Amino acid sequence: MGQMSLPIEEYAIIGDTHTAALVGQDGSIDWFCAPRFDSAACFAKLLGDGGNGFWRIAPPGGGSAVRRSYRRDSLVLDQEFEVAGGVVRVTDFMPIREVNPEIVRIVTGVTGRVTMRMDLAIRFGYGAIVPWVRRVDGLLVAIAGPDAVSLWCPVHAHGEEMTTVAEFSVGEGEHIPFVLSWFPSQEQSCRPVDARFALHETEGWWQDWASRCSFEGEWRDAVVRSLITLKALTFQPTGGIVAAATTSLPETLGGERNWDYRYCWLRDATLTLESLMRGGYHEEAMAWRDWLLRTVAGDPADLQIMYGPAGERRLEEWEVGWLAGYEGSKPVRIGNAAAGQFQLDVYGEVMSALHQAAVAGDPVTGPVWDLQRVLLDFLEEGWKQPDDGIWEVRGPRRHFTHSKVMAWVAFDRAVRMVEDCGLEGPLERWREIRDQVHADVCTQGFNPAVGAFTRYYGSDALDASLLMIPIVGFLPPSDPRVVSTVEAIERDLTEDGFVLRYRAAEASEVDGLSGREGAFLACSFWLADCLELIGRHEDARALFDRLLSLRNDLGLLAEEYDALAGRQVGNFPQAFSHVSLVNAAYNLAGHPAVGSEPPALLSGLRRVLGEGGGLSLRLRGGAPGAQVGDPPAASG
Repeated sequence: MGQMSLPIEEYAIIGDTHTAALVGQDGSIDWFCAPRFDSAACFAKLLGDGGNGFWRIAPPGGGSAVRRSYRRDSLVLDQEFEVAGGVVRVTDFMPIREVNPEIVRIVTGVTGRVTMRMDLAIRFGYGAIVPWVRRVDGLLVAIAGPDAVSLWCPVHAHGEEMTTVAEFSVGEGEHIPFVLSWFPSQEQSCRPVDARFALHETEGWWQDWASRCSFEGEWRDAVVRSLITLKALTFQPTGGIVAAATTSLPETLGGERNWDYRYCWLRDATLTLESLMRGGYHEEAMAWRDWLLRTVAGDPADLQIMYGPAGERRLEEWEVGWLAGYEGSKPVRIGNAAAGQFQLDVYGEVMSALHQAAVAGDPVTGPVWDLQRVLLDFLEEGWKQPDDGIWEVRGPRRHFTHSKVMAWVAFDRAVRMVEDCGLEGPLERWREIRDQVHADVCTQGFNPAVGAFTRYYGSDALDASLLMIPIVGFLPPSDPRVVSTVEAIERDLTEDGFVLRYRAAEASEVDGLSGREGAFLACSFWLADCLELIGRHEDARALFDRLLSLRNDLGLLAEEYDALAGRQVGNFPQAFSHVSLVNAAYNLAGHPAVGSEPPALLSGLRRVLGEGGGLSLRLRGGAPGAQVGDPPAASG
């Protein structure tokens, strides 16, 4: 019961588009929240030990699966264990939700006859509550407070040290199913699903969904797996996409940088929408767009950086004192106090995402445009204020450069909506403010002594978020300040070639925390994007291939990679990492984002006209009257 959890990369995800579970390579499900992603866990061994709840089915001697894989383009997991008596396969999946969440595990004899053991420790309330267990109509039912779990299995199970155990054997060609269901304790448990039928239905559902992927080429498998992971992190009733299935997996092993990521970040909106539309998933993109519209409705001054899966605003943060933390990383946090922060960048994210949807052909209704205008009314003065920045630092507010860039994005996209979509608005005023913000960033955000845009005004520190400058079109990739910023980040803000968000050890006065953190994988994909944009195609591809090599054997990525430990760290699997993988794959394959100019077009114009060509062209991201190949006039 006291055994600890596995390395993060040894887990797989299964899910039903309402919640998810993490299955270890040792056959143990160590994390499961029901009925939603952000519900309390009934298996919390991941953040503690066996006494906090788990469900293991494996040979009794222990060990890890010698082979594991998802069935082709699905979220059905096969793990094979090889022992002296033969080989056995455990197939894990969650049927697509109809009423309540279910986990199905099918034990299949592959060769010989293998002895197996099941250990089930249900602990509601993040591992704190031991339920009352009894047998009801052939089911094992565990109840405590509002939660109940039932287990159906054809083998005899009995209690042993507050755990339900069973020992059985399986021969070649035999199938032994286990079905675990969560349900509200005031209701009757549902009839267990037919395991073999559910397997067929679930595998087919995921494969049909994956077949819609539009990407073709050498990275198709990586792109499809990332899109499946993104779908697995989608809360189907609302279209919201949670950042990860877990809370408090540390950014540094043994450290305090542990956060709850089971919520939906506005920061991710634009890139998520982009990856879904590029992948051929317009319906999912519009569901995410609709979630965004419903969620941000209200006073623009109250716009949050994150919300619950259904748009909930109250995400109070508290610490789970009885959980020891992943590999001793404390505290374990539930909720996220950063929801109350003021971040300018989210206004740009919302405006950019809605502009992308419009360019993709989704009609802009009056209420949608009214909402955007209200956000811009607030931002006309709001952009001048210091904020907490994209990385949710818990130090003092500052004039973060990335935040100002994204304020520029908000006004730029508003101008485009009027110009491209024929909507009504104070076009000249928005253009004027856009130019003011642009000049402000170029004057105060660029540090000539460093030769790069820096983290906040007056700072000499680098920040990976500034890689977004050419990606969002604030400056063209050819601008010398863009090139020098990309090269500075590549040179001075990397660890083993992977990008850090910022130098955490040097920024404790800014983020209010101690210790270091791993390289941020999404930012590393952004660097690959930027290298491609500035013409370093081979370097971009080499970095992208190295990033792909960091995935675990199932193609999954956490939030960060600790090069010193050689481990994935942070919450898992991380939507933002997989979103950035998808977009980078499309960029490197030569498929531009919806509504953006193909880099090849701009570079071709420069070749034709030469750097001193006299054609006056309005480059998106540049100032009026800029010359092709020249820095924008608003250089400050």
